[in-house]
Amino acid sequence: IASLVMYLFAEFDDAANLLAANPDATTISIDEPVEIPKNQHGRLPEPGREEDDELLGTDDSDKTELLAGQKKSAPFWTFEYYQTFFDVDTYQVLDRIKGSVFPVPGKNFVRLYIRSNPDLYGPFWICATLVFTIAVSGNLSNFFIHLGKPTYHYVPEFRKVSIAATTIYAYAWLVPLALWGFLMWRNSKVMNIVSYSFLEIVCVYGYSLFIYIPTAILWIIPQKVVRWVLVMFSLCLSGSVLVMTFWPAVRDDNRRIALATVVTIVLLHALLAVGCLAYFFDAPEMDFPAPIIPAHNGTTVITKSQ
Repeated sequence: IASLVMYLFAEFDDAANLLAANPDATTISIDEPVEIPKNQHGRLPEPGREEDDELLGTDDSDKTELLAGQKKSAPFWTFEYYQTFFDVDTYQVLDRIKGSVFPVPGKNFVRLYIRSNPDLYGPFWICATLVFTIAVSGNLSNFFIHLGKPTYHYVPEFRKVSIAATTIYAYAWLVPLALWGFLMWRNSKVMNIVSYSFLEIVCVYGYSLFIYIPTAILWIIPQKVVRWVLVMFSLCLSGSVLVMTFWPAVRDDNRRIALATVVTIVLLHALLAVGCLAYFFDAPEMDFPAPIIPAHNGTTVITKSQ
């Protein structure tokens, strides 16, 4: 026992000498319990379900949406509340436009471009540009069709601007509102229905209309075959964006309801494109009154215009 006590004192003296030589040294007591990191228990993600979890709003996407909701704490009647809907830069808008023009098969437009920061800046200006593009192109198309006819007098039709604005903005807001209400109703009956916010749906519809801006400019070409080829091409591109976005939202629903929903979305989109083409560009030929040419003998001669 005496030798053990002498050994412990010798060890203590050595430690004291080392501590005196290096005062900044860190000491560890053997009596302190070692802190063991807690194991985080959770289910392992199943392969192939990452995109579905993102669309369904599970895992990290719930936290992202909650944090995004906490940031929008301003009352809805203040300017700061609506300012968040226009908080995007040029690169984000151009990237979303590119995604709507060149859709990637199997990729969801909301998950790739919209969910991180849905905006109203792009959809608002895309719709405004499309309104004036259709109205101006429609007037120019009418001018070129009747150009060279002696009985034709060009009069700009400004009412086309108001008609185009009513049609485009009603489609870009009322159809997403109806679709959002339908998805919320189905979500209360089928738990696997994807929950899109109203702002996300408006954003998708707004960016999907961008392809019609260059199409409306090319509709000036007075060839019906060219116009219908252009409208079908544009409809396939923009319609594929809508189908690839909203099919995952309804694919777990009843098969007939899911197919009917997607078909309705495509038909309404086609109705907008075909209706704009038929009303603003494929107007029927106008019958102009024949000019009255006075004769030298005091009588008038009415010429028939061909």
